[in-house]
Amino acid sequence: MSRTKETLVTAFALFSLFFGAGNLILPPQLGFKSGELWWLVTIGFCLSAVLIPILGILAHAKLQGTIFDFGKKVSPTFSLVYSLIIYAISISLPSPRTASVTHEMAIQPFFDSPSWLTSVVYFALVFVFVMNRSKILNIIGKLLTPGIIIILLLLIGITIFSFDFEFPLTQFPSPFTHGILEGYQTFDAIGAVVVGGVIIVSINLKHKEGSYEDKKALIRRAGWLAGLGLFLIYAGLILSGALVHGSFELEISRTALLSGMAKMTLGDTGNLFLSILVSLACFTTAVGIVTGTADFIKSRFSDSPLAYLITAILGCILGVLMGQFDVGYIIAVALPALMFIYPITIVLILLNAAPDRFTSAMVFKAVVITTIIFSIPDFLGSVGSPTSTSLSTDLSPMLDWIPLGHYSLGWVLPALVVFLGVNILSNFKR
Repeated sequence: MSRTKETLVTAFALFSLFFGAGNLILPPQLGFKSGELWWLVTIGFCLSAVLIPILGILAHAKLQGTIFDFGKKVSPTFSLVYSLIIYAISISLPSPRTASVTHEMAIQPFFDSPSWLTSVVYFALVFVFVMNRSKILNIIGKLLTPGIIIILLLLIGITIFSFDFEFPLTQFPSPFTHGILEGYQTFDAIGAVVVGGVIIVSINLKHKEGSYEDKKALIRRAGWLAGLGLFLIYAGLILSGALVHGSFELEISRTALLSGMAKMTLGDTGNLFLSILVSLACFTTAVGIVTGTADFIKSRFSDSPLAYLITAILGCILGVLMGQFDVGYIIAVALPALMFIYPITIVLILLNAAPDRFTSAMVFKAVVITTIIFSIPDFLGSVGSPTSTSLSTDLSPMLDWIPLGHYSLGWVLPALVVFLGVNILSNFKR
């Protein structure tokens, strides 16, 4: 396979593994409510849903290991606990969410079948792909992703050329921050450390004799190309959502808005096209999550094929069980976990992607501990209903003392200050 073709196949696979349920249903409603500031929301959303994840892939290219390697400089115990938490969240929230979205948007409009039947068939197919993991890159990269991209480009292109560029006032008090926090719900930063490991293992299976530098170059090229694709698709979906603001009621749900847009742009066959798109996008993400989890557990049990098989089975069973809940409920349940684990994940990605001379073990420990401490108020403030403000009000005096605390980004400046301070102190001592 030529270098260009291999880069494209790997980039397509990365794009598809990232592009799941949240990536499809979140941007249109974000644009729908962002009004004339859709571009500012896009920048915030793409910061947390594109740039950070692609930096995660670049960190994987540098490490060429598993998710366990991301936190080793803090301590092996921390890294193991962090890895287990990440996989527990991934396999119990975003993976089942893909089945739930597939049922609501791709099955329910056409068939009067129960959600449990959709989940059983869905995760049976996921299991088949996971057990043929050596073929994942080629199957996803060559067959599934082009179909996803073509349908998305049709939906976005027709919308952009069918509506006047007139926008209402934004409904968001802080559009940029709202975009960043909505990007959390894509799980893409977590996805980067999970599916990045899948890509590494798949490349190693295909190129057992390849050098470290060759694999690193391949992953870097594919990562940036996948990132560009994600950025263009997200920007297009957010702009499309902003353009159709006058065509739907204000409180329309995420899935209903996407379905309505498909019907408007693609006609009576819109829902059929959308069904195919949703099924492909969700399915590839679920395959990536279950495969990544099984790979990790296998590596912790001396590369035992039995550990891989058992993890794959349990992951699919959990997907069937959690997939019975509707999409809105799964998103609400995920919020507190994301407000705590996402900042830690972002910090680990940035530290691993940075040059080694700035990221000693001491820097890792200090920055991660600081991030954990300053993420606690955001976590506490999000516990319970996402619309509840009682706990947030109780925390208000504390947030007044934390820069960006009221924007749920109170960890950012403390982590940056500690990073700079430890590096300056280390250089001074030397």
